[in-house]
Amino acid sequence: MCITIARLFFVLSAIVSLVTTPASARISRRAGNGKAVVAHFMVGNTYPYGVSDWLRDIQLAASKGIDAFALNLGRDPWQPARIADAFTAAKSAGGNFKLFLSFDMTSLPCVSPGDANLIQQYMANYTTLPTYFVFKGKPLVSTFAGEYCTFGQGGLDAAWNYAIKSRSIPAVNFVPSFFVDPSQYPSLRSVDGAFNWNGAWPMGGNDLDFSSDQGYISNLGGRIYMAPVSPWFFAHYGPNSYNKNWIYRPDNWLFAARWEMLFDHRSAVDIVQIISWNDYGESHYVGPIEGAQPMSESWVNGFDHQGWLDLISYYASAFTAGVYPSIISDRMFLWGRLAPRAANTNDLVGKPTRWDLTEDTVWGVVHLASPALVTIACGTSNISYNLPKGRSKMKLPLTKDCDVTGRIVRGKTVAVDFRPTNYHFTTRPTSYNFNAFVAASVPSRTRADLDCGMGY
Repeated sequence: MCITIARLFFVLSAIVSLVTTPASARISRRAGNGKAVVAHFMVGNTYPYGVSDWLRDIQLAASKGIDAFALNLGRDPWQPARIADAFTAAKSAGGNFKLFLSFDMTSLPCVSPGDANLIQQYMANYTTLPTYFVFKGKPLVSTFAGEYCTFGQGGLDAAWNYAIKSRSIPAVNFVPSFFVDPSQYPSLRSVDGAFNWNGAWPMGGNDLDFSSDQGYISNLGGRIYMAPVSPWFFAHYGPNSYNKNWIYRPDNWLFAARWEMLFDHRSAVDIVQIISWNDYGESHYVGPIEGAQPMSESWVNGFDHQGWLDLISYYASAFTAGVYPSIISDRMFLWGRLAPRAANTNDLVGKPTRWDLTEDTVWGVVHLASPALVTIACGTSNISYNLPKGRSKMKLPLTKDCDVTGRIVRGKTVAVDFRPTNYHFTTRPTSYNFNAFVAASVPSRTRADLDCGMGY
């Protein structure tokens, strides 16, 4: 017998609930309870997309516990057609997964009163659709930047009151990402909350803490707080392109540690936004590498990040439900750079700024269905720990050329023998690629676990 009577009752109750409750109602109820997980989506990288491409991304994101995409949109004349396709795909997916508008104000004009017309037209076209993301009773609208916008109205508050609030049909919850001191928010009455974009990464050499979030929460006075979470940041553009060549420090399991931090403070966090689904230029994508890359192929191709998706699924479930899921599958999630930070190459773009703030390390998160001996190795370097059931973290410093492997052993039984393809650390790189290599083992379950089909 794989489960107790009490657990069997729980399973049967859950099945009854799933059968009798429409899927669309389940999603809206989750967001209506005040917790949601969304992902930032760069529409600017979707030039070759059709409805089927959007549908594939939507279905994959939904399967990992993500509730909506924040559609970052700019001025490209082809973007309205892609956004229309996205909403068509969301409808064909059944309407459970939602979308919402996030205006990229580094691209869209916002000086004259007429510049607000495009924003108003987008809201009129989409905010009333069943597939639009509604949070706390109203459609949610966001931005990237926009703190310098005037729309011919003078100050920041007047500008966005004119662009969003004075003419919006229906009324919306406006939750922008303004790059301003949070102390300004008490005077910004046009906003219904804030998205703290830069709170996803440490800005210096220390580990991330909750102080940036707290600065927003303290100044919002109970309005919506959207917190960021991101696994990485590396851009490698030279002066002849975007002139953007730096990293943010991703060490000490940044992605996992940040999720756990948000879980610990979930009473003060309404929405978690993952940065990002497909921003290849900044190396923090978690979805498939597809669409049109923004000249980032040299550091993105061959660095698939989908190994992070099941980690997202685990943490998203915890954040929205308020309790961590039961772990019944052995898993290893491993990631890190493929070359030493101090290595020198002939790369004309040069080393990224802040290169010296990161470590040459394999970062590992381990899920165990029961206690086990866990090893991470690379060549002759290895580290082993007897770990308890549940979630643990491990790390392995790297110094020599080697292939990264992992193993989970119980007694004489090898439960997981993980040998990720192409996870090769080299001391002689040909470029300054500080992107993350990400690998996740296939779930390893006992026969009873497979029969029960519960947990992670």
